[in-house]
Amino acid sequence: MESPASPALTFRDATDADVDALVGLVESAYRGDASRAGWTTEADILDGQRTDPEGVLEVIKSPDSRLLTVERDGEIVACCQLEHRGEYAYFGMFAVRPSLQGAGLGKVIIAEAERQARQTWGVSEMHMTVISVREDLIAWYERRGYRRTGRTSPFPYGDERFGVPRRDDLRFELLVKPLV
Repeated sequence: MESPASPALTFRDATDADVDALVGLVESAYRGDASRAGWTTEADILDGQRTDPEGVLEVIKSPDSRLLTVERDGEIVACCQLEHRGEYAYFGMFAVRPSLQGAGLGKVIIAEAERQARQTWGVSEMHMTVISVREDLIAWYERRGYRRTGRTSPFPYGDERFGVPRRDDLRFELLVKPLV
């Protein structure tokens, strides 16, 4: 397992030139056999893609979104989406290279994302949605101060842009954290 502590991480907004690398990163963190090297894999609940170049480019181009890209030694090792939604920011598309997962890098990135959302937009909360059957992932976010709201939204069955479900009980649960 690689160490996230050194060398230093660089945070920057993604550009059009990053699209292919970011799609590859997100896919490697969540889908297929490569994702099994980390603990965030969704390979047992979803087949197909997690994102595509059009979806990543849409986030990069949106005036209310940022795709925060994390580099080490000039190489992209993680990313996350921040979207300004009025009083709160939405956190999504979070991916860490599977070989770096479990070594503390995610904690550093989410803390920086929260700091940047507060500083850039002055928001008081961060919201995210997580597939409700991902109990290990939800527990990780709870340890970072996020709370389950009990509010859910349906999984987009039939829309393969979000993957091909391997089970019929998927839904998204809203998690919220005050940013004070």
